[in-house]
Amino acid sequence: MVEIFLQTLPFFLLIGVGFAAAATGFFSEEATAALTKFVFYFALSAMLFRFSANLKFEEVFDPQFMLVYLWATAFVYLVTTAAAQLRGIPVAEAAIEAQCGVIGNIGFLGIPMLALIMGEAAVGYIMMMLAVDLLVFGVLAVALITGSKRAEDGPGMVATVLKGILTNPMLIAIFLGFSWSALELPIPGPINAFVFYLGAAATPGALFAIGASLASKSAERMAVAGWLSFVKLILHPAAIALAALVIWPIQPYAAAVMIASSALPTAGNIYMVAAHYGVAPQRVSATILISTICSIVTVSLVLAWLAERVAFQ
Repeated sequence: MVEIFLQTLPFFLLIGVGFAAAATGFFSEEATAALTKFVFYFALSAMLFRFSANLKFEEVFDPQFMLVYLWATAFVYLVTTAAAQLRGIPVAEAAIEAQCGVIGNIGFLGIPMLALIMGEAAVGYIMMMLAVDLLVFGVLAVALITGSKRAEDGPGMVATVLKGILTNPMLIAIFLGFSWSALELPIPGPINAFVFYLGAAATPGALFAIGASLASKSAERMAVAGWLSFVKLILHPAAIALAALVIWPIQPYAAAVMIASSALPTAGNIYMVAAHYGVAPQRVSATILISTICSIVTVSLVLAWLAERVAFQ
């Protein structure tokens, strides 16, 4: 446990540095937005392109893996939605709460951290999970939110969000990388060095940006945010573990990556969706803050438990 904690500590310290820089006013919200855009559109995309270009799609694509993740995540999604409905909140808010409970920060935090701790072989599995999150649960959330509004508002809003998904730089980078791999062309030395150096900025840049963005998050609606953080950090990985290890067992290393990824805190991009549609942004903000702070301990515990059972590559 101590060894795993010490491995994860540098990542959370980078988040802490970003938080301190923004909380003291040294790093402005405008600077945070610019850094986030750099990481999202350039550094992280370069990292994903390099990884996927050196993988073969047929070796990475695993329908059973994706179905297990989809099934377990959908179960937790429904549980969270049902709990919200029992409190009598509107459908749109229930959809946002469900997103908080199942969509983890696997892009900005998971890929850089788990690639280093569990090995680069983890990235292929994480990319499959990322695709499910964006293409299934991202679209589902928008459908539920827009469906609860006036019918005439729906089509245009859905089209806008679908355009955003299809132009997502991470998905584009993955597609281009696998396309390059399919052509079986070697990456020229200078280009390979270019994407390597650009991608190397993803880890520190993403973690610093996460911390800086947390400084502007509020801690309102603590009871609900605490429940949603519990769902994301405990219930979601527990459901994934049950599905991947017991109900439909998959290869141990793949299961370990899936469980570790599902244990990550709530993704920051949910706040952007909540703010855009005006659906409980403070609740989402508090959940991101609380789940990220608590994950310093919970992620280490999950990784330590997994390390006892699976030899990380």
